[in-house]
Amino acid sequence: MQQRITPGVGQESVWDYPRPPRLELSQRRIRIEFNGITLADTQGAYRVLETSHPPVYYLPPADIQMQYLMRTNRSSFCEWKGQAAYYTVAVGDKRAEHVGWFYPRPSADFAVIAYYVAFYASAMDACFVDDEQVQPQPGDFYGGWITSDIVGPFKGGPGSWGW
Repeated sequence: MQQRITPGVGQESVWDYPRPPRLELSQRRIRIEFNGITLADTQGAYRVLETSHPPVYYLPPADIQMQYLMRTNRSSFCEWKGQAAYYTVAVGDKRAEHVGWFYPRPSADFAVIAYYVAFYASAMDACFVDDEQVQPQPGDFYGGWITSDIVGPFKGGPGSWGW
């Protein structure tokens, strides 16, 4: 494992996040752009905080342009949240497969995010926390969003699977 980065003033270290993960309401503005439209814009997201991972934001469906999301047959299982289902995003001639996920029946600790949708930042044109464009978590498995107020190292990149 790489050395933990000491957070500066106003920063959080992902190594201070708990395991099992914690769910918390975020007051920050979360915005997603895709193929010329604002796909989502909310100040009602929840973020999941888990050791070694940047936050994953779950957005309320009411603040997402759901007409651009198509449910797929992909699923996955999280030991903490339960069985996830996926969406493909299609706007005009641009498509991104299996890039949004949600929990139709999450575990009791995560019940409040039932049907809330998280997105892979790497598949969107731009994702923002407040007015800062996020960087996607390394790798293609995790969906964390990295901002300047989050420090790592972050799980997901080469050599980090054993952490």
